[in-house]
Amino acid sequence: MQSGSEVPLCYNSTKKAMQMKKWQAFTLSALTLLSVFFTIPIVGFYGATYNIKNHRTENIPRYSYFIWNLYSPLQYASSSTPDYAARSLTQMIETNSEIPAASIPVWRVSLEAPNYPKEAFPDGIPVLFHFDGFSGEAAEMNTINHYIGMYPMERGAQLEMSLMPYIFLFTTLVMILYLYVKSRKSWILMLLPALLPVGFLADFTAWLYWFGHNMQEWGAFKIKPFMPTVFGDGKVAQFTTHSYPSAGFYLLLLISALCVLAIFSKLKETRS
Repeated sequence: MQSGSEVPLCYNSTKKAMQMKKWQAFTLSALTLLSVFFTIPIVGFYGATYNIKNHRTENIPRYSYFIWNLYSPLQYASSSTPDYAARSLTQMIETNSEIPAASIPVWRVSLEAPNYPKEAFPDGIPVLFHFDGFSGEAAEMNTINHYIGMYPMERGAQLEMSLMPYIFLFTTLVMILYLYVKSRKSWILMLLPALLPVGFLADFTAWLYWFGHNMQEWGAFKIKPFMPTVFGDGKVAQFTTHSYPSAGFYLLLLISALCVLAIFSKLKETRS
């Protein structure tokens, strides 16, 4: 009788172990993606852009150079950047090139204008938005924005960008904590990473509204306040705009989905 009763007990223990591994796998997968593509480059390159703009390169730690060089293949290099300098932060600084953020871009906006030939810019003038800055033809886009009386992009989300290293570091630590907390209410810890795509879109939309409704008198071409296109194709005066997710946003959606799966898998295991 004892040997017969051991079979279902062993089966139940094995099944429970498999369920534990399942939610942990979801969490670890989301944690890895978040850390590799967002937390490490955002935290590691924090403050470097400010020091470069203020000619304080001696204050940039060596690991920031390493991190930027490591992630540079994922970035869009401006057309004004020499090819030999595009993958070296040291040479980017020496050539006074536009230095993109280190993290993966989340959203891409491009603008087609009559004075930019299709041969040089088949998809228009692109600017890619990151959690911690910009990449692409930011200087060209600011020139166009000035032409219609719009503030330069650097005026937007200054507080958010200054907080991003702390937000992502906190999010990473919270996800690690989730792996060890056994409480049924531990799912609350995963809300922040799960809601990252929604948070980005909400903040991005709000700032687009602010830019479009705070037009200044310096513009050579006067236009009425408007709501820039958040998703899809739009038109402003003689310019055509295209606004679509970039690779980083799809990663955020994947991270969010993994977090939701981790929550439900852990809740199921806790109930059983």
